[in-house]
Amino acid sequence: MPMQNLQLTLDRVAENLALDEALLDAAEANEIKSDVLRLWELPTYCVVLGRSSSAEIEVDLASCREDAVPVLRRASGGGTIVAGPGCMMYTLVLSLNEDCESPPIDQTHRFVLEKVSAALTTSNFQVYPAGISDLAGRFAVTAPLQKFSGNAMRLKRRHLLYHGTLLYDFDLSRISRWLAKPTRVPQYRSERAHADFVTNLPFDRSVLTQRLLTCWQAEQPLTDWPRQATTKITNAKYGEGAPWAIHIPD
Repeated sequence: MPMQNLQLTLDRVAENLALDEALLDAAEANEIKSDVLRLWELPTYCVVLGRSSSAEIEVDLASCREDAVPVLRRASGGGTIVAGPGCMMYTLVLSLNEDCESPPIDQTHRFVLEKVSAALTTSNFQVYPAGISDLAGRFAVTAPLQKFSGNAMRLKRRHLLYHGTLLYDFDLSRISRWLAKPTRVPQYRSERAHADFVTNLPFDRSVLTQRLLTCWQAEQPLTDWPRQATTKITNAKYGEGAPWAIHIPD
């Protein structure tokens, strides 16, 4: 069955994180029969940690509280991100080969990132997989690579969730404001600060959307998404006092 697309942003940050997880669960339960590409973009800013990331180490919590920026945790691994207007989020729910219960993580990163790299490369902007799970680009052959996408995954028995950020019109100063200096950096970053290391893609939202839909051949809309499961996960993991709601402004 061809891949389906879901272009849907829910009202709250927590609901959007829960929906990604609910899509994976629904595919695993055979409630969704096809692979899925979801595209979404938050209208307000937030900080999202990986499943095992430390908020005290990776986030400037004082600045987040001062600016009323929510800090939450997601179901996948990877590092901490800042998201919001000008940062498209993409989510892939992919079925695994029945002969391979758990594909190597690096193989999965390579498959997705090479496919997206090819879709986003133009004659004026070359895109490459970089580090463990980044996408980076340069406008000139001699220019250093700059990151515009961080990615993470979660594996289940028969499906995987792969999702990431795509900066295209993002206020990059927010990253330095709300994230601490990283404890581990990819080799291609060298000693560059956030402001020198990160960039925006040279596309507007409509072009970026079409390139991703075409890349994954996801032209058919997914109309029956897991509403009840999304609400259940939201309440369990992001409600008042719940473990993944690290800082939710009043």
